[in-house]
Amino acid sequence: MAIYTLPELPYDYAALEPVINPEIIELHHDKHHAAYVKGANDTLEQLEEARDKEAWGSINGLEKNLAFHLSGHILHSIYWHNMTGDGGGEPLEKDGVGDLADAIAESFGSFAKFKAQLTKASATTQGSGWGVLAYEPVSGRLIVEQVYDHQGNVGQGTVPILVFDAWEHAFYLQYKNQKVDFIDAMWQVVNWQDVAKRYAEAKDRTPLIAP
Repeated sequence: MAIYTLPELPYDYAALEPVINPEIIELHHDKHHAAYVKGANDTLEQLEEARDKEAWGSINGLEKNLAFHLSGHILHSIYWHNMTGDGGGEPLEKDGVGDLADAIAESFGSFAKFKAQLTKASATTQGSGWGVLAYEPVSGRLIVEQVYDHQGNVGQGTVPILVFDAWEHAFYLQYKNQKVDFIDAMWQVVNWQDVAKRYAEAKDRTPLIAP
């Protein structure tokens, strides 16, 4: 059976300084992300055993665990590529990401309004969670989602294209309890080329349900 693997970082630990220090990147990727990969694989093994034995007493917990760990793996895999030491600013046509810029303006009114909404959604997550810019395939628009843990409060069928990790392990060693300062700083390292590529790929997918 296929298993999930921890992807390599697309840069070295120090590439996102001063926004995120190397120690956070190392711990976040090598320990926290790795734990979600292991959790997803372990849960798949337990589900296989449940199928073989037709023992379904733990099915609710196993399905919840799979959603948690697999979503954590997926979001982190996007997160690493959403950032670059040469990023920041806003998507502009002259940089080859005009389609994304137009979609943001159409969906939110302006880049400034979008930035304010994603910042607030990320910074005000209760407990652990994410702020996510997602493509909604039924309407063909972009939406912001405030994701609890890794999988809660998500619109079914949406495709995440830009994710801000608002779990404490993403920032506490550097920003202490100032989550909003971390989210504000994140805008300096957004890789708009990666976000634009994900947007283009999401648009090419067939909607899961008819509008």
